Amino acid sequence: MGLLSRKATCNSHGQDSSYFLGWQEYEKNPYDEVKNPRGIIQMGLAENQLSFDLLESWLAKNPDAAGFKRDGQSIFKELALFQDYHGLPAFKKALVDFMAEIRGNKVTFDPNRIVLTAGATSANETLMFCLAEQGDAFLLPTPYYPGFDRDLKWRTGVEIVPIECSSSNRFQITASALEEAYEQAQRKNLRVKGVLVTNPSNPLGTTMTRDELDLLVNFITDKEIHLISDEIYSGTVFSSPVFVSIVEVLKDRNLENTQVWERVHIVYSLSKDLGLPGFRVGAIYSNDPIVVAAATKMSSFGLVSSQTQYLLSAMLSDKKFTKEYIAKNHKRLRKRQSKLVAGLEKAGIGCLESNAGLFCWVDMRHLLSSDTFEAEMELWKRIVYDVKLNISPGSSCHCSEPGWFRVCFANMSEDTLTLAMQRLKSFVGSTASNDRSHQEMKNSRRKFRTKWVFRLSFQSFHDREQDER
Repeated sequence: MGLLSRKATCNSHGQDSSYFLGWQEYEKNPYDEVKNPRGIIQMGLAENQLSFDLLESWLAKNPDAAGFKRDGQSIFKELALFQDYHGLPAFKKALVDFMAEIRGNKVTFDPNRIVLTAGATSANETLMFCLAEQGDAFLLPTPYYPGFDRDLKWRTGVEIVPIECSSSNRFQITASALEEAYEQAQRKNLRVKGVLVTNPSNPLGTTMTRDELDLLVNFITDKEIHLISDEIYSGTVFSSPVFVSIVEVLKDRNLENTQVWERVHIVYSLSKDLGLPGFRVGAIYSNDPIVVAAATKMSSFGLVSSQTQYLLSAMLSDKKFTKEYIAKNHKRLRKRQSKLVAGLEKAGIGCLESNAGLFCWVDMRHLLSSDTFEAEMELWKRIVYDVKLNISPGSSCHCSEPGWFRVCFANMSEDTLTLAMQRLKSFVGSTASNDRSHQEMKNSRRKFRTKWVFRLSFQSFHDREQDER
């Protein structure tokens, strides 16, 4: 043990979270319509598999891009030897244009201010290394993506202090919650270096309001700290209200070329909007030239392959394709989310009203045996092992209220989602039936005890009468 580092032997990765444990159980017994119809259905994975046919259709029509050719001539050797960590200029231009298109072209992005990373995981960790020292803290609103405990903390030594949000106002950030989190960090002698939010939210599936965004800008201005806006779900907004990027807020408030302008950073990825998590394409966008330079150097540890960049630069430069893809993907996400919500309603389960993301924030508080996180874990285990659905418990997302769960809907076929809802409905029905039987038994025992006590009392009274006589 002494031959290994503390990093290698410590248990701070977060892999023991119920979020990851659910995945492990799924991998032991994965559902398959033919090979394993009684297996666990994966509803804990936020993947977008609804529009692969659009991507595959584009690839079939553009064989040169997929075959690493330019004007019919192979450029395989050129791509195989390219290893500049600044990235292919054509790809960076196509990526920032796609980011602007998703935001309705209300804002534009400079390709010289973007840093390519191996996914959003790498982007968030790189920003931690750029903005904070070991032992510094970032404030995150709850509930938040469970992977942040790994991405932000594990190798950097940065601490997370929760901004406690509640269902009473749909888990929106408030000024008092921000101040309380900041003061909590100070009580722990932690230096707060910034706030990190996901917009749209993972796991809520909601977009942040303009009031919340203004509140955040005011807060970081007052405290002179950073703001990271993780916007990897920006292209999944399928209904109103529309998505508002933090950059749009800064421009509307004429904060360009100010200190605040340089302290706001965006994380983006193609894992959710295009459904390409395996391609490992992430990005940091910052207006601080020092952050851009440092992050670019750090990106050497997690580059995006030149072959991937070439293929996607061709795809994203095809404006007819991107316009069609965005519109159809939104429509499909809206339809699939509606199907999940309808299935949950049939099972007597509600969820937070949402307009984005690949999941719903589901309210199962009424199914808990008690208002505790122990009861939440008990319910989660029954759903995983008995119902055979892997969903993510709210406690893994650091939710302050037991009974909430994140349920994904875009990583499976429509038939599989239907089956999942049938399983859940049967479970809720059997639970309610058992509860009724249990209550009837309790009532029956109560009636029996009442009669027995009455008889005993009557007999005692009768005996006393006899004695008095």
